This record gives sequence, structure tokens and C-alpha cells, in this order.
Amino acid sequence: MHRTRLPSGVEAWLVTRYADARQALADQRLSKNPAHHDEPAHAKGKTGIPGERKAELMTHLLNIDPPDHTRLRRLVSKAFTPRRVAEFAPRVQELTDHLIDQFAHRGTADLIHEFAFPLPIYAICDMLGVPREDQDDFRDWAGMMIRHGGGPRGGVARSVKKMRGYLADLIHRKRERLREDGDDDLISGLIRASDHGEHLTENEAAAMAFILLFAGFETTVNLIGNGTYALLRNPVQRERLQRSLAAGETGLLATGVEELLRYDGPVELATWRFATEALTIGGQHIEPGDPVLVVLAAADRDPERFADPDTLDLARRDNQHLGYGHGIHYCLGAPLARLEGQTALATLLTRLPDLQLDADPDDLRWRGGLIMRGLRTLPVRFTPQS
Repeated sequence: MHRTRLPSGVEAWLVTRYADARQALADQRLSKNPAHHDEPAHAKGKTGIPGERKAELMTHLLNIDPPDHTRLRRLVSKAFTPRRVAEFAPRVQELTDHLIDQFAHRGTADLIHEFAFPLPIYAICDMLGVPREDQDDFRDWAGMMIRHGGGPRGGVARSVKKMRGYLADLIHRKRERLREDGDDDLISGLIRASDHGEHLTENEAAAMAFILLFAGFETTVNLIGNGTYALLRNPVQRERLQRSLAAGETGLLATGVEELLRYDGPVELATWRFATEALTIGGQHIEPGDPVLVVLAAADRDPERFADPDTLDLARRDNQHLGYGHGIHYCLGAPLARLEGQTALATLLTRLPDLQLDADPDDLRWRGGLIMRGLRTLPVRFTPQS
């Protein structure tokens, strides 16, 4: 436990040990609602979502507590089912192959901008039910947010406003024609979802669609980008996975993605929490109103929890990492992210078997910000494919 002053000027507690992190993530005395912080000017909207300041966007799963969180998560879970994710697997494979087709003949690519970024944005748009003709707009808006994350002004704010407005209009249109069309997309599922007769309001549905879109693409961008980079830097593990894939086995791919989530996961710090009463974590006294940030990247390298934590071991079995959180705020979209990560990595390593890093690792740059961890670019080279 470390008390520190962040670049914004906010003083916060950093939780770095695995056991303390699990406690903090599950402790409901740590609220997700920024209203519990005594420095709201600094903390409002600090969920890692660029440009988030509007009240209607604050009503989502990352920023609320029970009982509202319980109600919304139960409603959303009815639309975001394992069956829906499983049925989406062929589309993820189709998107993956299509994107690789665009650069496979060249022998070089930037895997962030040409692959890791567009794959999850198109996938989540398809799952939400955004018409294909509008998805390039979403790619542009999301690109602005991911390139210039955190800034509340300028292009980021305009992109957030456009995305929010589009989703609100799309939800309204889908609600109007729902009885006629019988659409089976996620937004239609959100509209249909009810709990004892209680439905999501249009504002709640728009906020939920926005957070699913944002959280559903940037974390997966980083999973694919960080995961590929880790494999390129660990050739023995990468070759081991390629041999497993060539033999038609999937077990190492599944454990391997979990290990990549632990080793260099897409989320460096969990989103903000605020103490609602005095409590103790890791022997430190936390005052009411204190911000608490759980450092997932540190917890997942804790030598008291993981043997040889700085070693990438794709076959690691005892791997209850915190890459997607823990407790009631565990990532709802984790099954989709895992599907996309497994599909992307397996297809890359199979179709481009001699994939190599095409840059000095010291020249690669990581995006700024407290919450997410991801590369700005990932230049690669390989034998051109016909």
C-alpha cells in the first residue's frame, strides 16, 4: 500500500500486492461512485473513458454501486449471454481473416492500427447491432479516443458526443421497430431485458452500450497487441504455441491467453474506487473519501502469489490473475475478449508463421494514461503471403 500524489494532483492509495488487490476489488466499502470523493473536481469521470463528463454517461456499471449496479448488471447479463458469444465465433474468425488478408501480401504491417484496433471495434459494433454502413464512423471516433485518451476537450470530446448521440438515436429507432424486426443484436437484447417488469431506460441503455463499446474494444486492442509483443519477445514460448496449434490442440492457446493477461495485461490499474468509511488494507488505514487504485499489473506479478512471476509460461495452470478484475465488477465482456484474443493470436501465428518484430523494442512507445496499458504501434515483418 502506497500513498502517492498523481499527476493530476489527487492523492490516492495504490494497492500493489495480490492479496490486498483481491480484497480491495471485492470490498463494497470501496465505492465506484465519484460522489464519495472529497475532491470531485479531480475525480469526476475518472473511469478511464476519455471525455466522460455527462451525467447520462455516468449511469453505467463502472461508476455505480449496489443496488443500482445489481439491477443493471442483472439486466445486461440477460442480453450478454455465453450463448451469444459462442454464436459470434464464426464472425470473429471472418473478421480476423479479412483483416490479415489486407496486409498479408506486403510482408510488413503495423499490427496495432491494421489488426488489433479494427478487429474488436468491428466485432463489438456487429454484436451491438450497429449497421455495417455506420461502422467506419465508429472506427474513426474510437480511433480519436484511443489516440488522445483522457482529454476532455477538442476531438476526443467531439468523438464522444457523436458516439453518444448516435447510440441514443440507434436505441430509439430500435425500440420503435423492435416488435416488427425481432432483431437479435445486443442493443435489442438490452431493450428487451427486464427484471420483474423493470426495463432499462433509453439513457441507461445508451450509457450501457457506450461502456460496452468502449471497454469492449480498447481492452481487446491491448490484449492482442501486448500478447503478440510478448510472444515475439519470447520465441521459445511462441514456437511452443505454434507447434500446439499445428497439431490441432487448443489447450495451450486457452491457458496461453490467460498467461498473457497476467504477464502484460490490457488494464494496468483498475478504475477508481473511493472509501465510504474507514477501513484497513495491507495494514494501512484508509480514511472515508480516500481514492484507492488497484494496480492490477503489479498484483499479477506478485512473487508471493505467482511462481517466477516475470517469466512467461503459456502452460501456467495456477493462474487466477486479476486482468479482468474480481468481485461484482468483474468484466462482463471477458468471454468475448477471450474469444477475440484466442482467435486473433491463433490465426496470426498460423497464417504468418515467421512473424517477427520490425523495430527496436526500445523505440516502441506505450500510450499514456493511468488505466490502460497498450502499444501505440507494433511494426512486424513476415514472408509475404499470396
